[in-house]
Amino acid sequence: MGKGISTLLAVLGRRGFPAITVFAAVIGASFAYLKVTPQLYETSARLMLDDKKASVSELGRDLTQINSSGVGRNPLADQAELLKSQTVLQQAISKLKPQKGNSTEKELTPADIKSKLKVVIVPATNILELRYQSEDPQQAAEVVNALSEAMVEESIKTISSEATKVREFLAQKVPQARQRLQQAELAETRYRQQSGVVAADDQTRSLVTSLADLENQERTLAAQLQEARSRDASLRQVTDAKNITTAYASVREGQDEQLKVLRNKLTDIETKLIEARTKFREEHPTVLDLVQQRDEIRALYAQQMARVSSNNQTANFQNLANDQISQNLISELITNDITRLAVENRLNAIRQMRANIQRRLALIPIQQQPLTVLTRQREEAAESVKFLQSKLEEAQIAEAQKVSNIRILETAVAPELPSSPKRIVVLVLAGFFGSILAVGLVLVLELMDNTLRDASEAEELLQLPLLGVLPRLPATKLSLEPAEQFLDDLGLVEPYRMLLKNLEFRNVDNLQVIVVSSPLSGEGKSVIVSHLAAVSAMLSRRTLIIDADLRKPSQHTLFNLAPKPGITDVIDGTRPLLSAVQSTAVENLSVLTCGELRGRPSQILESPAMKALVAQAAEYYDLVIIDTPPLSACADASTLSQMSDGVILTTRPGFTLKEVLQRAVSELNQNRIPILGVVVNGMTSGTEKYYRYPSEEYPSLLPKTLRRLTALGSGRRNSTDNSRSN
Repeated sequence: MGKGISTLLAVLGRRGFPAITVFAAVIGASFAYLKVTPQLYETSARLMLDDKKASVSELGRDLTQINSSGVGRNPLADQAELLKSQTVLQQAISKLKPQKGNSTEKELTPADIKSKLKVVIVPATNILELRYQSEDPQQAAEVVNALSEAMVEESIKTISSEATKVREFLAQKVPQARQRLQQAELAETRYRQQSGVVAADDQTRSLVTSLADLENQERTLAAQLQEARSRDASLRQVTDAKNITTAYASVREGQDEQLKVLRNKLTDIETKLIEARTKFREEHPTVLDLVQQRDEIRALYAQQMARVSSNNQTANFQNLANDQISQNLISELITNDITRLAVENRLNAIRQMRANIQRRLALIPIQQQPLTVLTRQREEAAESVKFLQSKLEEAQIAEAQKVSNIRILETAVAPELPSSPKRIVVLVLAGFFGSILAVGLVLVLELMDNTLRDASEAEELLQLPLLGVLPRLPATKLSLEPAEQFLDDLGLVEPYRMLLKNLEFRNVDNLQVIVVSSPLSGEGKSVIVSHLAAVSAMLSRRTLIIDADLRKPSQHTLFNLAPKPGITDVIDGTRPLLSAVQSTAVENLSVLTCGELRGRPSQILESPAMKALVAQAAEYYDLVIIDTPPLSACADASTLSQMSDGVILTTRPGFTLKEVLQRAVSELNQNRIPILGVVVNGMTSGTEKYYRYPSEEYPSLLPKTLRRLTALGSGRRNSTDNSRSN
């Protein structure tokens, strides 16, 4: 969260000026708009439509009611369009003229009013709201009130005209309706005299009552018949009787006493025969004797059954009603059959009577139909006369009453404050859109900007150690002549000291020869070389700067030295190294300038003499820093890096291009040139607050610190000299 906020603040810091410029331009434009735009005053009035209580007559209420028939039709929208019509606008203007008198004010036209008039339908109501804007608040109220009155008068005029048309129409129709009524009454009287139909309704009512009684009896008998048939079917199924005659015979045979005795004997013999057959064979005398007795009794039983049966019909022995229950069921079957026949006869008689009454009822409507038609014509004629007469009276009332379907609910008053333009709304919108445009501009600039932004981005982009973050040096301290302006400022010295210590701590081997370069020209590599060497010399290290930028040398300018003798003199052999080296105002710091500029600098740097020069310098000095041309300009930096312990890349936020920096690192890695790390140079004041030591708050610490560092450096230098001499 904290990192995101700091990144956002950094972006706003980089792009603050264009963002503020855009925001200020939008705000300024809004103020100019408010200044130039005239102030308009808005007032309003309200009209209510479809007031059904506006008239005392029903016709008047019907005329004042708005017609909403039609697919998708809105009566309120129709009235809103009527308000903007030429007729209503012209009436309103005619009402305004007497109020103006001899005023020199410009006369309004219907087009002027219509352009500034707005009619709004209040949702879920029958209310129209009229809104009008004008530079004169009094004129705005007068126009709205004149429109309201003109709308009411137009409504009265329209309704009165409709009532007059209705009255004139009804005045013609009422006499005609009365004449039709007289003719209908005469025709009805003549038919009654000719047909002699009297009290047809009473006769019909009596027949209908009789028919209803017969229908009730028919339904009762039908139910009884259905019940008798159901009972007959159930009894036949239980008794297994085929017909009534057989059932009757079965009852008689079952009740005869002699037959009962024979049936009992036959049953006993059958039982004994079954027991004998279980004990003996069929040839056994006992079995044969019982069989003979059974046959004799059966023959005797058949003779007796012929005696009691009628019409020579005898029942089967198995179907005889020889028990009391069977005899009762068969008797009930016979009784039910007799009852069923009686009900059927009665039902047929009732149906014949009902048919006769229905035929008599069918004749009555035939006789009554002409009379009914005549009666209906007389009643319709009378009702029509009554209706037309009542509507004629209502039309006369509506015509005289002068009603309207529009009522003024609220009148317009002159507003005290302008409604347009709304100052607060304009300023809020301007601030909102100005902020959006400013943020959009910042995002666009950030997307278009492909340069390095800060130290963390450089470390994340290159995946290389960040050796140091160096502050932006003032113009007066770019040169080290005099050197005290830089060395006495702890806030500027400490970042370079941190850079030097990081080089020592992050490399196991003792670094003696360092190449400092940059992807592009203008990233401050030469200034870093000079100031880093000054800090190293301040710490009592014998330090040498080799200005190997033979195309655009600058070290002699930074230290205010003569451009030669230099590298070219040593390479040519005209001077030894120690003779060509020039001392500076900083103790322990020497500079080998470029010397005389020549046409083939690459030939000099690629020569074996250059390798020998670098090796000899490493023998005489504790630290050798080589200033080389940019990596994108030529291959000098790569060539000299092979003669050193590694190369330091210099970048500058807002200047170094990411693609160029990545390509330079990639080429160094492909050439197997060790990269010691990255230095971010020229950070903004916000970063300097974090990295810069506030020496101005502790001025008394500076001399003591320098003396202590000098003493430590002297001791180290003496120990080194002793070791080398040994």
